[in-house]
Amino acid sequence: MGFGASIKRFLGIGGIKVQVACPQQVAKDEGIVGGTVSLQSKSDQHVLTLDVTLFEQYTTGRGDNKETEEFELGKVRLAKGFNMKAGETKDVEFELPFKMLKSNADELKEKGGALGKLGSMAKFANAEKSTYSIQADCDVKGTALDPSGKQKIQLL
Repeated sequence: MGFGASIKRFLGIGGIKVQVACPQQVAKDEGIVGGTVSLQSKSDQHVLTLDVTLFEQYTTGRGDNKETEEFELGKVRLAKGFNMKAGETKDVEFELPFKMLKSNADELKEKGGALGKLGSMAKFANAEKSTYSIQADCDVKGTALDPSGKQKIQLL
């Protein structure tokens, strides 16, 4: 292997491509989302681990006062140590349990009545918004920049 090839391998160029496939919409109260992680290898590689995580990107405020936080709602390790040959494709199915986090406004909103209306107004006034995504991270032996794949979903 030449110097250029070893640099490419170290940076993860021409290595493994990761794609996540799962339903676009999932019910919040189900507490589990399933799908498939597809790995495509362009060269011989050794995968150390494969993790799938559900993230919530929680945004509040408007304009210059906008703030975003990221929360991990669930994580599962799918695989430990396997080899992939050049040109090989491997599909790994997953079931990812998750637990929702609630803001103070969400908790008030769920109580209903006058408190529920107050919670709805607080959520609107704070411009609270959440987006969700599932990310698969593949730890590959000998690479500094490990490959990952991401898919946005809606939790209803």
